[in-house]
Amino acid sequence: MSESFVIGVDFGTDSVRSIIVDTRNGQEVAAAVFHYPRWKDGLYCNAARSQFRQHPLDYIEGLETTIRQCLQQAGSAVARHIKAISVDTTGSTPVAVDETGMPLAMQPAFKDNPNAMFVLWKDHTSIREAAEINAVAAAFPGNYLRFVGGVYSSEWFWAKWLHIWRVDEDVRNATYTWVEHCDWIPFLLTGGTRASQLKRGICSAGHKALYAEAFGGLPPDSFFAAIDPLLQNVSRRLFTTTYTSGEAAGHLSAAWAERLGLSTSVVIGIGGFDAHMGAVGGQIAPYHLSKVMGTSTCDMLVAPLDEVKDTLVKGICGQVPGSVIPGMMGMEAGQSAFGDAYAWFSNLLSWPLRHLFPHDSALLQEANSRMIMELSQQAAAITPDEHSEWGIDWLNGRRTPDADQSLKGTLTGLNLASDAPRVFRAVAEATCFGAKAIVDRFEREGVPVKGLIGIGGVAKKSPFIMQMMADVMGMPIRIHRSEQTCALGAAMFAATAAGIFPKVEAAMETMGQGFETTYSPDIQRTGIYENRYRKYKALGAFTANMNID
Repeated sequence: MSESFVIGVDFGTDSVRSIIVDTRNGQEVAAAVFHYPRWKDGLYCNAARSQFRQHPLDYIEGLETTIRQCLQQAGSAVARHIKAISVDTTGSTPVAVDETGMPLAMQPAFKDNPNAMFVLWKDHTSIREAAEINAVAAAFPGNYLRFVGGVYSSEWFWAKWLHIWRVDEDVRNATYTWVEHCDWIPFLLTGGTRASQLKRGICSAGHKALYAEAFGGLPPDSFFAAIDPLLQNVSRRLFTTTYTSGEAAGHLSAAWAERLGLSTSVVIGIGGFDAHMGAVGGQIAPYHLSKVMGTSTCDMLVAPLDEVKDTLVKGICGQVPGSVIPGMMGMEAGQSAFGDAYAWFSNLLSWPLRHLFPHDSALLQEANSRMIMELSQQAAAITPDEHSEWGIDWLNGRRTPDADQSLKGTLTGLNLASDAPRVFRAVAEATCFGAKAIVDRFEREGVPVKGLIGIGGVAKKSPFIMQMMADVMGMPIRIHRSEQTCALGAAMFAATAAGIFPKVEAAMETMGQGFETTYSPDIQRTGIYENRYRKYKALGAFTANMNID
């Protein structure tokens, strides 16, 4: 194979990461990270209202900065052999755009309007709209939610679109259509000027926007009009064709080629979601649940189409032919809070320090850097028993099984001996039980889970939680070696879109970095956790009932 390099770009919740990868062996030759400055300052967000918005300039600045830094690190000899760029993003993270495909927040009139910005995946301001979509779908002929687990979530495309249009008439009047983040970045890089020509990926279309071949595309206009007349006719400005991430969106535009210092011959791949490309970067295998573990989790499973056939898994985030790996059935589940749950507890404990010593930045930084590590070490030394503290992990709602973002977290079994490590252990255990509930749902619906793959920050950094995960699941979990599996997966798709590999499986085999650690279950603890898991399910049912108005 001749010398060639590709760029994978991973847009996360807090930052964007770019890497340059040698397609001959998967070696990472350069990497750069850019933390979104507006997001870091808390602009346009209101956690009390579950409002989380991101300005497109954070993405644009991060895209340019990280790629240029990577090219500078790698040198001109590598830059001359860059063949392709592919990106992954969080999702569903859509934005309202004008007829040129430009996000409304890029216009002077909307530059500080959160409703004109990208509505981040964790934004739950559209709980009411999601409930209305579910109610209409239950009564409407056609069963249009059957490929997204039967439940539509406030984390997804249509609920967010409808909410913004309801609360902001100015944005509504200025909107031509709505676009997912993962579809907009390739459009930007290829110099797109008309939203009507924007190419949509099957990942975003199938998992979040209700696109399915069985429907002949999107559900009919009458379905959207039944949800709210505001949505009447809007699907006509969306799409009838979708593309897999192994296909090309076009080539780098002249403007962006000059901006980055690259050639217009560079291929731009179709974008996808971070968890989907992360699963590929983490070398997912059929029937192995690939757990992308960060602020939340996205759990991906792929299976041959001829084996899945008409099996439908109730309560997951979608099953879409061609997503994750083209030619296979891609299934997605996940938890709305995973690393966020640990961060919440850490922030709770550090509150006195932040308010008593607001100007002692060194103290605060030291405390933040050591908090989770110390809690994990102390919690790992606690032997689980039948009666210790336990809880429910729905601190940011429940993604799966059975999406319901109105649900809240729970802690119980507390006593005067319940110190910080014991409560932290209960929080960690709850997230592991939430993961087990997902595995149980797949298996109950007829899709076996034959193994676990852990990727992402929590998987790499927390032996305590990974060992507990193995014990709770009663099966081993392999931890992928790569520090940047999402960006690496994007690089694999870039190499496929450029024709360096005939399909992404070949890119995975050549560019994959393998696994560094396997956590095997402690059978004795697995038995204890089975009993505690039954208590988790009972507490979950109680918590859900208490949530009913």
